[in-house]
Amino acid sequence: MTAPLLVFGWGNRSRGDDALGPLCVERLRSALVCRADIEFLDDYQLMVEHALDLAGRSRVLFIDASLSAAPPFETRRVGAQRDASLSSHALSPQALLQVYRDLHAADPPLCTLLAIRGMQFELGEPPSALALAHLECALHWAQDWLGGGQSDVVIQPAGQGSGRQAARL
Repeated sequence: MTAPLLVFGWGNRSRGDDALGPLCVERLRSALVCRADIEFLDDYQLMVEHALDLAGRSRVLFIDASLSAAPPFETRRVGAQRDASLSSHALSPQALLQVYRDLHAADPPLCTLLAIRGMQFELGEPPSALALAHLECALHWAQDWLGGGQSDVVIQPAGQGSGRQAARL
């Protein structure tokens, strides 16, 4: 039986803050080990093959590091859309959802992107202290989302970046 919730993080653990996606998945997996309704996956990047991992899910939480997200993190709904990454090996979340739609001739599950602010992505470096602090904030939000408390909320933390408050979709 396929778990209805999928948590999927990506990034390179050898490139500083790019490790935030896999680190978040690892920490959530450890904290929620007893939850049979959640599957946890991580990889270096999104690929067309990952469209198969979305089948049978009710909700998906994508997690990645971001240079452009307001600190400590941003969340947003993600929908299927063709973009330039569709013809490359590494896909955007939107392009992956488009592959799902094309493959299954159906709408993909409800997907949310958790973009954790990172600043340093140098090869061979560990995650920065500030990025790890952002990860801690993101973990609290993700645990609430997995509990159903954040299913319809998109957040850019107040007092950070543009200062927008959480907005309902």
